[in-house]
Amino acid sequence: MRIKFVAGNWKMNGTLAANQDLLQKLVPQLARIAGVKCAVCAPYVYLAQVQQVLSGSSVAWGAQDISQFDAGAYTGEVSGAMLVEFGCRYTIVGHSERRALYGETSNIVAQKCGAALKAGLTPIVCVGETLAERESGITENVVSGQLDAVITRCGVQSLAHAIIAYEPVWAIGTGKTATPEQAQAVHAYIRSRVAGQDAAIAERVQVLYGGSVKASNAAQLFAMQDIDGGLIGGASLDAGEFVSICQAAGRSS
Repeated sequence: MRIKFVAGNWKMNGTLAANQDLLQKLVPQLARIAGVKCAVCAPYVYLAQVQQVLSGSSVAWGAQDISQFDAGAYTGEVSGAMLVEFGCRYTIVGHSERRALYGETSNIVAQKCGAALKAGLTPIVCVGETLAERESGITENVVSGQLDAVITRCGVQSLAHAIIAYEPVWAIGTGKTATPEQAQAVHAYIRSRVAGQDAAIAERVQVLYGGSVKASNAAQLFAMQDIDGGLIGGASLDAGEFVSICQAAGRSS
């Protein structure tokens, strides 16, 4: 049985003081929740602080991106080996904001996934469609193309060491959320797509939902058969909201 997983994506938010307050509230409350694994993905500059506060706790941590390169003349980039030195267990790759704002292609995302795996990190591979793509009826084509790029480069077996996050772009930071049934349909499709190459991997891989998940809708989303948790944006900056979401995940396990 797949255990639920909830990861907070802080995006470009935080201060030393605010982070300290948030993390100190999360640690004791999340420790009491059974049936779910929790993590936070912080901006690079705060990883040392996150490591210091969360070390020895039940909460894991990770980065929001990773370079596809090991080292070299890549100013501003951060390698997997660097992330490992700060205790990261996870890194997000291919978030829709990276794809849309920074021109990351599915090929680049696949390279980053490979770099994360090489470093011993668990990549949280994001896939999802825009509103125009959904309204055009090509959601499955878009998602399969993004996923296939990773499988082609890294192999379907790599998904045994990765997490997939379905994030409908039209529901990120907009307050709109896919209905549980809409989300479940795409999650089931993703799992079936993987199953076409390896049924055992498909059954094992965690597929998270990301798209304006809140305490008020988490239970309904996590009750769906193929939704294994969430990649949480804005709500992860509010200790009460994030704890409530994790509690909902624990109850649905």
